[in-house]
Parts: sequence; structure tokens; C-alpha cells
Amino acid sequence: MEAKIFFGSSEESREKVLKRESPYDGKVVSTAPVCDAEDAKKALGIAQQAAKVAKKTTLAQRVEWLLDVAKKLEQNKEDIAQTITDEVGKPIAFSRVEVDRCIETVKLSAEFARTMHGETISTDATLSGKKTNAFFVREPVGVVVAITPFNFPLNLVAHKLAPALVAGNAVVLKPTPEAPLTAYKFAKLFIKSKYAIKDALSVVYGDAEVGGTLVASDIPRVISFTGSVPVGNIITKSAGIKKVSLELGGNAATFIDQSADLAYAAQRCAFGAFINSGQVCISLQRIYVHSDIYEEFAEILAEETQKLVVGSPYDEKTFIGPLINEDAAKRAFNWVESAIKEGARAMTNPKIDGRTFSPAVMADVTDDMAIVCEEVFAPIVSLVKVDDFDMAIEKMNNSPYGLQFSIFTNDLKNTKKAIEDFEAGGVVVNDIPTLRFDIQPYGGVKLSGVGREGPKFALEEFTEIKSVVIC
Repeated sequence: MEAKIFFGSSEESREKVLKRESPYDGKVVSTAPVCDAEDAKKALGIAQQAAKVAKKTTLAQRVEWLLDVAKKLEQNKEDIAQTITDEVGKPIAFSRVEVDRCIETVKLSAEFARTMHGETISTDATLSGKKTNAFFVREPVGVVVAITPFNFPLNLVAHKLAPALVAGNAVVLKPTPEAPLTAYKFAKLFIKSKYAIKDALSVVYGDAEVGGTLVASDIPRVISFTGSVPVGNIITKSAGIKKVSLELGGNAATFIDQSADLAYAAQRCAFGAFINSGQVCISLQRIYVHSDIYEEFAEILAEETQKLVVGSPYDEKTFIGPLINEDAAKRAFNWVESAIKEGARAMTNPKIDGRTFSPAVMADVTDDMAIVCEEVFAPIVSLVKVDDFDMAIEKMNNSPYGLQFSIFTNDLKNTKKAIEDFEAGGVVVNDIPTLRFDIQPYGGVKLSGVGREGPKFALEEFTEIKSVVIC
């Protein structure tokens, strides 16, 4: 099926299209128009005019708009889930979960919009002040550019579109080239809704040319991007004076101490390391294990990993499907081969089969191995032996990334220490760092980005404060 361009509420097709092949079997599953810089400029111009209208609409209309989209999503759940699986190879069971999460994200955005408000200020609270009627309100920023990745091609779009639109903005979306049809179907639900604000949402497709034009333009007030650090650097340098929200990935880690329930920890770590074939910004990549329980935990984790079903993403039982492309699979295999040559030990049987890579549990990994220094974005997890929690903290923090960390422990002192000393945007106790609830604030420190997602917190990103004083 062909995705189409949305110039505001108008659809356009093109003769020249890009074909999207399934990561699983290479069959063409969708096509998208080839867009250029002029298309990006046209979409921005339409958004600039639409933002003036959107700002004047009632909150009630915008809330009903989102609730209508959520309702339509529920009615089209299976079709959207199948499209996700077709385009990015996500196992169908998890594609359905993504649709469910997307529905929640849209509904939460509507709920939090209803409670978003300003505050009154006591301007006579200081000796230099005087008594006035003073307050601040939140207003829409105007135009938002949203650029989204392949690994959650529906829900990560929702985390940008829903709060931006319900706040009264206009949005230009550039979805990942790997899942154009997923984004198109989702955007169409907004655009065709009976509560839609005319031209408030545009969708264009492309890579550097289109993205660069959107980012560098003076029209948008906010750039919201989820993707790689190199692209995030480019956006930061070219955006100019505007708000930039960046979610740039991570190198998630956990610590297993002697007091932990090892069976539970291993089960959860296998899930966190290999869900979505490791293609998650908070995929568990580094596991620091106390030396007293290291070998025992490694064996249990390997056993749990071997239980995971690798295969067709259309099979209901499949846990691990293909990586996004053959290059990603080859890169994962090279990561493992390199680590083995450096002295690491494979606890499972990692192997490559086209675009599919079987999960790798790597033991005896050391700090100088590339497999723990970089974000692998593949079904690979590394076990590192440590003498105590202080050593684990030092090693976990010794990373340019800081998205989410976790600890498995029944020691209250270690729990408090983890919360205080982990250099990360999120800390999870007694579960994997891959745990994310869409209602919570989400984002990182260091190279993991700036700004926060989560409906309530995204609403703050997509609004600006106006201060008012009545003397």
C-alpha cells in the first residue's frame, strides 16, 4: 500500500516512490513518495498558517480530537499492528502491544491537556515588589517539527503528535523511511477525524535533505527528534534559536547484587536485553554482576535466553524477529566476533541468518571491549564481573550515555545509593532499565539527549509561558 504526502489536510501522490522491503523476507510491503526540500518548505508554510487557527480552537475540541483518534485506533488495531510487523519486522505480539500503548499515549495526552494550567504570582512577596494581579499562562509554541525512528514507528510518533496537537500547535511530521505506511495510517486518523483542525498536521518523507530543511527553517519553534547521536549533533548545530528536544539513545545497564532473586533477575534481564531484537534505546546492554554470584547468574541468564523463540515475526510465539536490515545483522555478528577475539565468552549460540541474529549472552567482558562502550542496538548483552556496588556504579557511569539504569537488590542501602549516584535520566529498582511507562517522564542526560517525553512533560516542551501583570 502507498503512503501519501499530507500537505495539511490535502493528500498528494508522486510517480517517484521509495519501496519498503520487509526485514523478514524482503518482499515489498509499502511505498512512499520521494520528497525534497521544496516539499518540506511547502509543509512548513501550511503549518505556519494552520498554527494561527489551531491556537484559537477550544481545548474541548482538541481533547475530543485525540479521543476520536484513540477510538479509531482501537477499531483498526489489527491492521495497524500488521503494518508495523510488515515494515519493521517486529513480532506481531509486540506490534499489538505497541498499538495498545499508542492508544494510552493519545488518551493520556488528552487527559493531561485538561489539567494543564498556569499559576498566580504574589508580586508583593518581595520588598521591591507591589500588589498586582499577576499570573502566567501556557500557550502553544506554534509549529512543531517531529522526526521519528523505526523501532517504535507508531508509539514514538504518538508521543510527539498527540501532546503537540492537543496543546494547540501545528505539526510537520517526518517519519522514519523504514515505516512510512505506519505513520501515514496514524496521521490519517488525525486528519480525517470530524474534530480535526484543518491543515494542523502535515506529513513528508525523506532523509537528510528533507530533515535538514525542516530543522534549519525559521518557521518551527520546536524540533522534537528521536534518533542517533550523530544526527542529534547535526540538528543542534543547524536548528538555530528554537527549542530542541532530543532523545538520542543509550547504553542501558543494571547491577545484580548478592541479595537479588537471581531467577527473577535473569528472566527479566533476558526480556530487557532481547525485546524488539535489542533495537530499543533502553535495551539492557550491560549487566554488572557481583563476583560472588557471577557464574551462577550467567548460567541462569543463558538458560532463560535459550527459551526465547527466534523466527518469523508473524508467528504468535516469536520473541525475536529480524533486525531492521542485513547491515544491522552483520554489524551485530561482528560485535560478537570481535569480543570473542578479545577474550569474551559466548554463553549462547549467536548466529546470523539473513536479517535475523540469534541472541548473544557474552560473559567475561571487560571495560575496554567495544561491545560495552558503544550502543549495539542488537540482541547482545554483556556480563561484567565486579567486586562491589561501588565498582559497578563507577563502571556504569563511565559512559557517554545516561538514559536509564537499574539495580536488582533487596538491600535498602544499595537502593538509595543507586537513586542518588546513577548518572541517568531514569532509575529502576528490581526490574530492567528497559522498563518504561508512557505516563512517566522519559529522557536522558549526557549524550542521551535533552528534554523529556511522556504526555504531561511533552506538553511543557510544546508550550511556552506568557507572564501577565495587571496593575
